[in-house]
Amino acid sequence: MTIRNRLTLLFVGLVGVILLGALSATLLIHADYTNEQFNDRLRDRADVTGYIFLERDEMRAAAFRDFQRRFMQTLPNEVLQVYDSKMQPRFIEEDERVQVSDELLARIVAQKEVFFTLGPRQAVGIFYRDNQGEFVIVAAAENASGKARTEYMTFSLVAVFVISLLLTYGAGRLFAGRALSPISAINDQVEGITARDLHLRLDEGQEEKPDEISRLARTFNRMLQRLEDSFEGQGTFVRNASHELRTPLTATIGELQVLLARERDAPAYREALGSVLAELQQFRLLVNNLLELAQNDTVELPQTEEVRLDELVWEVRDGLPAEQRRRVQVQLGQLPDDAEQLVVRGSRSLLLRAVSNLVENALKYSPDELSVELHLDYQAPHTLRLQVLDRGIGIADKDYARLFQPFFRGDNSRHVVGHGVGLPLARNIIGRHGGQLELRPRPGGGTAAEVRFERTS
Repeated sequence: MTIRNRLTLLFVGLVGVILLGALSATLLIHADYTNEQFNDRLRDRADVTGYIFLERDEMRAAAFRDFQRRFMQTLPNEVLQVYDSKMQPRFIEEDERVQVSDELLARIVAQKEVFFTLGPRQAVGIFYRDNQGEFVIVAAAENASGKARTEYMTFSLVAVFVISLLLTYGAGRLFAGRALSPISAINDQVEGITARDLHLRLDEGQEEKPDEISRLARTFNRMLQRLEDSFEGQGTFVRNASHELRTPLTATIGELQVLLARERDAPAYREALGSVLAELQQFRLLVNNLLELAQNDTVELPQTEEVRLDELVWEVRDGLPAEQRRRVQVQLGQLPDDAEQLVVRGSRSLLLRAVSNLVENALKYSPDELSVELHLDYQAPHTLRLQVLDRGIGIADKDYARLFQPFFRGDNSRHVVGHGVGLPLARNIIGRHGGQLELRPRPGGGTAAEVRFERTS
């Protein structure tokens, strides 16, 4: 069932329940008023009967004629009875159409006035005291006109109810269609967006008065932007990965083909195989980086493993080869008294890989005679900052926007062996641990890589 039909039926059901309640209440009020009105007439008939049969001898002729003119109009199937104190009919012969029990007569005497029903008739019994004694007067009649009015009103209200539901259904479909027309327009626009048309965007409507549909279109446009960026990044990744993977393979195959072209002495074979081994080691490093970059998002981070950053800094330095280890200087700044403030929850191996990548990059792009600095400090109330500082070749201003794209390498770094995967991998790992990685130029030359962790407590 479409949303339009569901909204229409829901609207019709809601209006139908409200309308049914209102019309039913109207009918009940009308029926109650009709009964009350007829009961008043029955009471008048009982009073008149008392005047006629009990006080006529005391009334003046003009007053009696006035009562006759006002009250003596006969009601449908009317029955009048007068009972004395012994509960025997007086003045009027007992009407066989009604049977009033002694218990009911006794209740009328006790309560002075009682309304009840006798078959199809409504009836009233009143206690009447006269100088001739105590009497019970019963007046009963059928409310034929009241029933006819009630039946007519019932039919009218049913007709109004049915017609109102039909009108409500038509109006509901009309307004539901108009209300959902923006969604239909969005659906038509989305139908035209394919993997090749991710640059297209939905119409967001008026920006000064955004409604739910505008916010939906805006959210969808942001999703399209993320998809477009992801597709572009994926395309760039595939193109660069293809090139980077093909280069060492081509070099290795070429080296082996030259080696097999003719007989050589042992030193030549060793030199050629050493070159092949170096290419294959670079190839293995590239493949490992690609696998880590591809699998990093799917690896579940351990939330219970606690990694102290001060220990991690020394572990990164100790993991370097001896000739590079001497170039790394660790400086611990202002640290908190509570060692718990230095803890980051996550994967020690992944964080070690991320920081090692930053340090290795700093060493690789710096002259051999210059050192690399590792600074760790704590900024109250909850910020941990780790800096990797070098005096290397630096980064061109135009390259900062693309630094974290896989396989991207600046023009000034082409002469250094590398694949452009370390920085994206480091940023991905740090981001998954709730941190931020930023690179900026240092005054006087070089690069500063800063890692920040904002602790929540």
